[in-house]
Amino acid sequence: MTATVQMTREGGVALIRVDHPPVNALGHAVRAGLLEAFVAAEQDKQVELIMLYCAGKTFIAGADIREFGQPAQAPILQELTLAIENGNKPSLAVMHGSVLGGGLEIALGCHYRIAHLATRLGLPETRLGLLPGGGGTQRLPRLVGVENALDMIITGEPIEAAQALGLGLVDALFDDEPLVAGLRQARQLLAEHAPVRRVGQVQVPTDCAQATALFTARRSEICRTQPDSFSAPRCLAAIEAATQMPLIEGLQRERALFLECMASPQRATLIEDFFARRQAAKNR
Repeated sequence: MTATVQMTREGGVALIRVDHPPVNALGHAVRAGLLEAFVAAEQDKQVELIMLYCAGKTFIAGADIREFGQPAQAPILQELTLAIENGNKPSLAVMHGSVLGGGLEIALGCHYRIAHLATRLGLPETRLGLLPGGGGTQRLPRLVGVENALDMIITGEPIEAAQALGLGLVDALFDDEPLVAGLRQARQLLAEHAPVRRVGQVQVPTDCAQATALFTARRSEICRTQPDSFSAPRCLAAIEAATQMPLIEGLQRERALFLECMASPQRATLIEDFFARRQAAKNR
């Protein structure tokens, strides 16, 4: 484990806790700590279920943007989410605050998800000239359908917890402390002998002809409303891959498109603008 990720055990439940103020950003130390913790929980014969939660005001609120443009350090997010999903013990993500970008992709890698009533969930990468590169373009359509995934990923707009519940993105809502609610849900899952439930094995719920028409319409809409966007058409291409390929091939397509976005001058400009706005806000 690392200083930012710790694992304890409560009966048969492994409690993996991320504590990386201020927003539990998914930097290298957090990714490495999470992978180590999930592997350790898998190997612990006394653990029956793995529960992931975060300290502070929010669940993982996204990637560490300071790492963008630097050489990738293993484990990359896509490898981490796949390792979580491939675990043989049920995993539960207990979300609160802002569950954005890589934070939501980590949750999608878990087998079950619950969220506080005030949680907001989203994949806002297009606002930084990117696409979700941790499996979000492949898993989200499998849970919420292609049209909803296109809306969330291309616009980058987060949704409220109640809407996430209605879409099937989360399994239940809670209104108390994440640790308390998470343990309650974990014990219920154990009592029900809940199975491992891998999102990546779900078939994308779409008809081939309907999907073709939908992608054609959305491609035209992007050309009309976001003609200068480098990442939006690539988001669409990645989601389209989810409807045509098994998970592993879709992840490879997502990774290639992500790297195209990462290398784009537009991405560099948008991230530079992000840091400039953040600095200006601090100086006020």
